[in-house]
Amino acid sequence: MNIRPLLDALDLQEDAARALADDLRAQIENLQTRLREAEMHLEHLTITRKTVTGLADRLPAVAPDLPDHSDYPRILAAFNHATGPLRAKDVCEALGHELLSKNVEGTRAKLKRLVKLGILTEAETGNFARKQ
Repeated sequence: MNIRPLLDALDLQEDAARALADDLRAQIENLQTRLREAEMHLEHLTITRKTVTGLADRLPAVAPDLPDHSDYPRILAAFNHATGPLRAKDVCEALGHELLSKNVEGTRAKLKRLVKLGILTEAETGNFARKQ
């Protein structure tokens, strides 16, 4: 019996398996390099986040733009002089408006808009105060 064809077939399979193993090692090496780069990038992002959040506490708060109406700066001035929360009627009086229902409701709507903008808070229904 001649085993030469069998050994030749084994050689071919061995070469193919060796080539596959070499290719997989190269892929693993490439993936390990990419993984190290990704981990380094992640570490840099973590450091950046920590730095930015640390600096954010030191930045002055930027007030949002007020809507275009002459009452808004005057409303804020009324809150700057107030010692506690104000109701829509109180603000209406501070603005010099008559205490008519339409004026009070219009002022209340403006106060609600300032709450949405994050300038005022409404702790209890109808009681507005400057946001701390």
